[in-house]
Amino acid sequence: MPVVESVTTVAVPPELAFAVSQTVAPVRYRWDPFVREQHFVDGATRPGRGVRTFTRSRHGLTMVSEYVSFAPPTNVGMKMVRGPWFFEMFAGGWRFAPGPEPDTTVATWRYSFRCRPAWLRPVADRIGTWLLGRDIRRRIAGYAAGCADEVVLAAARRSLDTPPDRPVDAREADRPVDSPPDRSVDSRDADG
Repeated sequence: MPVVESVTTVAVPPELAFAVSQTVAPVRYRWDPFVREQHFVDGATRPGRGVRTFTRSRHGLTMVSEYVSFAPPTNVGMKMVRGPWFFEMFAGGWRFAPGPEPDTTVATWRYSFRCRPAWLRPVADRIGTWLLGRDIRRRIAGYAAGCADEVVLAAARRSLDTPPDRPVDAREADRPVDSPPDRSVDSRDADG
C-alpha cells in the first residue's frame, strides 16, 4: 500500500500546533491550500473520535472522512468513509512531537491509500503517490505558514480555551476574519 509523508518544524508548542491543525472554516481556508470546503456532518460541532467531516478539495473532489483517533496534542487519524471512485482506501495520520528547540513542534503528516480497480493499481498507485506527495507538501507548507499567522493562532488559542464538553459556539466559529490570502497565484504551486 503506497504511503506519502511530509515533515515540518513549526515555532509553536505542540498543544498549539495541534490546535492549528484542527481549525475550522473560515479560518482553515487561510492556511490549508487543499481544502475548498470543509464542515462537520451528523450534527457534530468539533473534532473527536467517530466524528465525520465533509471535504471538497481544490481539485473539486469530495470525501467524507471519519476521525479514527483524536489524541491532542500528539496525534489525529482519519479514514475515508466515502470518496472518489478511484480510492479503494484512503487514510491519514498527523503526529505532533516536541521539536529540537523549546516551544517548537515537529509535525509529521502521512497518507496511505489503495487505488482501484486492481488491474490498474500498478500505474494508479504511482500516479497517486506523485499527486498526493505534491499535495501533502503543499498542505504542510500551508500549515507551517498558518502556525505563523496571528489570525489562525488566535482561533487555535480560542479552541484551546473551549472546554471539551462544550460545543464551539457557531457564532464564534463563523466570526469574520481577515480575507484569506489570494490562492490564484500560489508560490507552492511551482513545484510541479
